[in-house]
Amino acid sequence: MTPIAFALVLTGVLLNACAQLLLKAGTNAIGHFEFSGRAIFSVAPKLLFEPHIMTGLGCYAISVVVWIGALSRTPVSIAYPMLSIGYIVNAVAAWYLFSEALTPARIVGITLIIIGVVLISRT
Repeated sequence: MTPIAFALVLTGVLLNACAQLLLKAGTNAIGHFEFSGRAIFSVAPKLLFEPHIMTGLGCYAISVVVWIGALSRTPVSIAYPMLSIGYIVNAVAAWYLFSEALTPARIVGITLIIIGVVLISRT
């Protein structure tokens, strides 16, 4: 993988991870809501205009453009598994930002993901 292809893959992954974290921050700001016919009319405007959610959706849009650039330079069989890096970023960031648990089982899982990404990227 060329340095530019790797940079595009990594940028796409990080934008996707940022989008998830921003969506979580936005839902934390809004709070729990029900998926029902009545609730959708009161919740939809909150979701659409919550700044974290809007920014997260923007990150998704940019990540799609970056990802298309990455796929034009990298085999999908290598690029797609690299999305797993996002699990690592999100687990650590959620622990730091949202005080979510980073249990021993999750740490083992993260370690296995790292090993898998290294193996895939070296082939």
